[in-house]
Amino acid sequence: MIDTNDQGSRAYIMSITMVATLGGLLFGYDTAVISGAVKSLQGFFIDSLHQNAQVASSVILQYRISVGVVVAIILYAAGAILVKLYGRKKGFIITLTIALLTVLALIKFFDNPLTLTEETANSLKGFVISSALVGCIIGGSIGGFVSRKMGRKKGLVLAALLFTLSAVGSAIPEKMDIFLVQPVISFMIYRIIGGIGVGLASMLSPMYIAEIAPARMRGRLVSWNQFAIIFGMLIVYFVNYYIAYSHHGNDTWLTNTGWRWMFASETIPASLFLVLLFFVPETPRYLVLAGEEQKAESVLNKVVGRIHAGTVLAEIRDTLKEKSVPWLSFGGMVIFIGIMLSVFQQFVGINVVLYYAPEIFRNMGSGTDTALLQTVIVGTINLLFTILAIMTVDRFGRKPLQIIGALGMAVSMFSLGFTFYFQKMGMAALIFMLTYVASFAMSWGPVTWVLLSEIFPNSIRGAMSIAVAAQWVANLIVSWTFPVMNDNSTLIKIFHHGFSYWIYALMGILAAWFVWKLVPETKGKTLEEIQKIWRR
Repeated sequence: MIDTNDQGSRAYIMSITMVATLGGLLFGYDTAVISGAVKSLQGFFIDSLHQNAQVASSVILQYRISVGVVVAIILYAAGAILVKLYGRKKGFIITLTIALLTVLALIKFFDNPLTLTEETANSLKGFVISSALVGCIIGGSIGGFVSRKMGRKKGLVLAALLFTLSAVGSAIPEKMDIFLVQPVISFMIYRIIGGIGVGLASMLSPMYIAEIAPARMRGRLVSWNQFAIIFGMLIVYFVNYYIAYSHHGNDTWLTNTGWRWMFASETIPASLFLVLLFFVPETPRYLVLAGEEQKAESVLNKVVGRIHAGTVLAEIRDTLKEKSVPWLSFGGMVIFIGIMLSVFQQFVGINVVLYYAPEIFRNMGSGTDTALLQTVIVGTINLLFTILAIMTVDRFGRKPLQIIGALGMAVSMFSLGFTFYFQKMGMAALIFMLTYVASFAMSWGPVTWVLLSEIFPNSIRGAMSIAVAAQWVANLIVSWTFPVMNDNSTLIKIFHHGFSYWIYALMGILAAWFVWKLVPETKGKTLEEIQKIWRR
């Protein structure tokens, strides 16, 4: 887009950007609220199963059925994406092959006895904690469809409604149990519903901002979405700490009641987001795509000024001529890079730190109050270094920040693993965790979203949903497997909780190499100029 110095335009851009970033804030709030409730949920839903073998068997059976349904939904979403990529025949064959391999794996999963073993309890705990990510995968997968059929704005309205429903249902799953299942399964379902909202917002919020913002401001404004995500996490860390502190960290109260207040608190920002969305416009690019050029020009008049609106409208119209082109029209590299950026963003282990931070601090010997307070410190560092990234992403470029950040995370995770291995927890472990979070926050947190919002050409912008879905699949894998590794008796005996951190460190090294070798620099380029990179 052509820029303007019109101060009214700047104020207008900033105001609608702030509304859009509330989607990011709720993204952070919804995914991080679980961190303060991990121990309480384990006590309320899982540890209590040891007292009643019949209820335990029922929960395990429903859990396995839930996993089967979730896998089927994910396979269907993946199949739709593969058909879109490779065509009906080839996409169907690839999907069928993946489905057969998945069925073979599920047979073993269903074949185990319905008894609460250590492995089953750890797996159930991992799924309870990470269940929202299942919804994120679904939301990310359908994000492209929603953005095309409903538009960016109405898609965000849908996300806000899902956030609100999830907040209420997660807080009182027994009373909201319209599914006729065990309370823990009802809780998971409402978390999945909220996750769908997160998945939609994770794609639509940065897309909305990128399509509204002028080129010279786009990097900063899209980065504000990541700032909002981190700010949402920090807010909920304070909320969780306040709820626990109000009852002096009373574990019994937290296990029975406190966690409900944590989830219910999300209704406040979700309702605010829903109301404010009715006061923002649809993006000019979507309006042109929908054939409403007069409305698009009206929005552009406010964004870039009347002098430049006609020129920008012509640019958008020209880039959208190929609006129905196949997703592989620009080759497979752009899609591959988008997927791998998303996968590495999660495989470096960031959400293990963000979701399980209080548990990690408890493993270091902290009490409940102290662990939640230390989590607030983690959130504060995350926020401060995200601001640093926002200030530097358009100055230093995307690639340098990504490479430096990945290497910083690798060193921090190797070091953190060794503090656990040698059982030297304390201030050193906290410092390594904070340097890890700082490295992520100044690089792979905000910059990955900037790159994803920039690299996909307008005519295949819906293909961004593949990268977003891949990100949530990777997030689910990491978050679900962490308790399985971290709470495994054998691994604890050998590595003293240090094993998983070394895996994430290795991923950091691979991420740095990937960006260095394959990712193009997009600093200062318009969306139309970036499109020409893939044309070449």
